[in-house]
Amino acid sequence: MNAAFDPRSHHPAPDELAGRVIAITGAGSGIGRAVALSCAAHGAQVILIGRTSAKLEAVHAQIAAAGSPEATIALLDLEKAVARDYDEVADAVLERFGRLDGLLHNAGLLGTLTPIEHYDVPTWCRVMHVNVTAAFALTQVLLPALRKSADASVLFTSSSVGRTGRAYWGAYAVSKFALEGLSQVLAGELENLSHVRVNVINPGGTRTAMRRQAYPAEDVATVPEASAITAAYVALLGPASRGITGKSFDAQG
Repeated sequence: MNAAFDPRSHHPAPDELAGRVIAITGAGSGIGRAVALSCAAHGAQVILIGRTSAKLEAVHAQIAAAGSPEATIALLDLEKAVARDYDEVADAVLERFGRLDGLLHNAGLLGTLTPIEHYDVPTWCRVMHVNVTAAFALTQVLLPALRKSADASVLFTSSSVGRTGRAYWGAYAVSKFALEGLSQVLAGELENLSHVRVNVINPGGTRTAMRRQAYPAEDVATVPEASAITAAYVALLGPASRGITGKSFDAQG
């Protein structure tokens, strides 16, 4: 692959992800939903992972109505899940598909925008658990399925505050720094020993519920819809990024 690869300039072919099985966390709304719809539209069999059945079922129905390959729902509450819950998802993936070609970690918690001096410790623990520990645990149990793919991609979601720390962003910023590090460690471990590549994407400001929570006074018309940034995700989850690993990318800018 060209070292100058930039997913922002990618224009996916209609069948770019045909035959691929791609799992997405936080698939019931926001960016996760948009990427799930886009991946399905480009031919992937999508595994919708989330904690809210009604939201996942709505995305599942939308994929079916579009005539895309049938999606699969995997209920998993990343805040409350225990080892057995993760194992059940991994077992189901291998039993149904025999492999996994893509894994997007999109689910996350914002927590609160609070000075470190006053940050609530239980909130800190919740954010770090969902954003980092749960992503690590899910990746770990799905690695056997990813290794069975001829061309697998793991994609973590970062943020600008996970690359340069910003005052008051607390656990969210620290968790994104941790994901950048986790991605680099895992990429180094898998490179040359498997067909699994590992990268990070920063979606940038996008019209989502989390964005409204962080910037309640912002004019939503000034930030793009999640559907406008999905091409970069398709590039990083599909064949366009084959051979690229251990890197951090932006979906905008």
